[in-house]
Amino acid sequence: METKRKMKMMSLNELKDKHLGEVGTADRDKYEFELKVELLGDAIKKTRKERKLTQEQLGNLIGVQKSQISKLERNTRNVTIETILKVFRALKTDIKFSIDMNNDNYEVA
Repeated sequence: METKRKMKMMSLNELKDKHLGEVGTADRDKYEFELKVELLGDAIKKTRKERKLTQEQLGNLIGVQKSQISKLERNTRNVTIETILKVFRALKTDIKFSIDMNNDNYEVA
């Protein structure tokens, strides 16, 4: 006889809690940070394309090689905030960084 299993529905946050740990744990914080970093690289690429610039042209605007722009769009983990700000300024885009530390809020840009 075949038994039917009922699938339990879970929210995305419940899945993350189960597989990565709750908010505030090291694995969960790392995941959330890497996701935000990936979104930043995607935003740079999307904005560059909207401005109809090649990677080489954007690199020339901020004084770096095309390969640096390519790396930045794929992986922004090893880049300084200063470089990110230069890129968005060259793209004529407003950007605002907000950093929360010990209940103090800092804004950069």
